[in-house]
Amino acid sequence: MKKTCRSLFLIFLTIICFHQRALAQYGDTGGYNNAGSVSGQVLVGSQGFGLEGRYGITESLSGRLGGNFLPATANNVFKIGGFNSTTTLSAKFYNVHLLADYTPSANYQWFRIVGGAAYLYKAQGNVGVLPVGNYHVANYSISSAELGTLKIDVSWKGVAPYLGLGFFNCFPSNIFNMNLDFGTYYLNQPKSTIVGTKLLSDNYKLEPQIDSNLKSYRWLPVLQVNFNFRIQ
Repeated sequence: MKKTCRSLFLIFLTIICFHQRALAQYGDTGGYNNAGSVSGQVLVGSQGFGLEGRYGITESLSGRLGGNFLPATANNVFKIGGFNSTTTLSAKFYNVHLLADYTPSANYQWFRIVGGAAYLYKAQGNVGVLPVGNYHVANYSISSAELGTLKIDVSWKGVAPYLGLGFFNCFPSNIFNMNLDFGTYYLNQPKSTIVGTKLLSDNYKLEPQIDSNLKSYRWLPVLQVNFNFRIQ
């Protein structure tokens, strides 16, 4: 997790420096919301990758429609004490969203208030546990094949409101600029499903406890760079 945070920080620092060089190269200070303007955006950040179309509604208000997808998988990132196993961890967060950007003042065109919502048609975390080796219980030896496997799925699927801040201008004055989004989605309360086989089949009884443990995990932070290309 620390390595991931450091990597994201370095990426965003690099992008901000590149943003300043791009402005100098293109002579593009960015536009106010430009009523009637249209642009397309490529999104990169904590939500993975995505695309958006942006339309200037008024001089201070623009709207955007888009989608993001974030698939991630890792193996053996955690251990279960006293239990030899191979573990897998995966997350899939896919959404379509409708957002509005409001620029409060022409004197602060670089600052935006962003609100809206997304429909997360896939918002799922998965943990798989595959026992390895033999296990000794009292005077019995149980093989991993006899023990079975365990899979835990957690879903936040549904509509999620969004609130955040935006930095740098909505539309390029010429061809290209970049802007940033910082905010959070408020997700539905998670619902878990546990599927075990053989001797682990009774673990479904832990679903209410897992739901209770995860009930506060409803915030999905957004740290995102938008590569913005003017169309009209």
